[in-house]
Amino acid sequence: MYKTSSNARVQRKPSVDHVAIIMDGNGRWAKKRKLPRAVGHQRGVETVREVVSGATKLGIKYLTLFAFSTENWRRPPEEVTFLMNLFLKALEKEVKELHSNNIRLRVVGDRSAFGKVLGGAIENAENMTIDNDGLNLTIAANYGGRWDVVQAMNLLYQEEKTSNKDSFSEEDLSKFLSLNFAPDPDLFIRTGGEERISNFMLWQMAYTEFFFTDELWPDFNENSLKQAVTSFRRRNRRFGGVDTNLESEIVA
Repeated sequence: MYKTSSNARVQRKPSVDHVAIIMDGNGRWAKKRKLPRAVGHQRGVETVREVVSGATKLGIKYLTLFAFSTENWRRPPEEVTFLMNLFLKALEKEVKELHSNNIRLRVVGDRSAFGKVLGGAIENAENMTIDNDGLNLTIAANYGGRWDVVQAMNLLYQEEKTSNKDSFSEEDLSKFLSLNFAPDPDLFIRTGGEERISNFMLWQMAYTEFFFTDELWPDFNENSLKQAVTSFRRRNRRFGGVDTNLESEIVA
């Protein structure tokens, strides 16, 4: 066991600026109660409201929620239609409340598959909250991590195709990613018991800390978020470097 010398630097608890969440388990939550899957999705929207409130109280600056992936189109057509309508209703119902609480809303993903009504509602919600400087709430809809990297690459190519550059850096590509306005996530949470990232923010989560929970999304709440953040703050984030306590012992 290594002992920390009197000259050791005190390690601060890591800050949580950006939390990304896969909201999994709505359908299973409903099935357990012998309810239609739609009820689980509706209850999931209520959980979003509670988690957004909790994130604000915890001082989290960026909250990104994975609402609908590029792969979710494989679900039954009636469920996809319901989810799109639920998204539209949630936007129309919640945007004024978000605005009144100084929350900025963004939606990232391929919007080309959305109809004019939903696309217009997204644009209106973003415009209404564009000057807010509180929590940055991002909804990833029709989003995939691979899609994000490919579209960024294409945008970079269009920008630089007349230049004489022989190669590009990570920074060159990063500015074209969907979440170029946000720092990389500090903490990734997935509810529902699965332990994979399912094509979510593949580029951005290179050094993100993961937290998996068996709680289904409709059961997740403000206290659940606090527990995840508490777990994160116990961790020592080295980013490929050396443990600060161990380093101070080595040089003492």
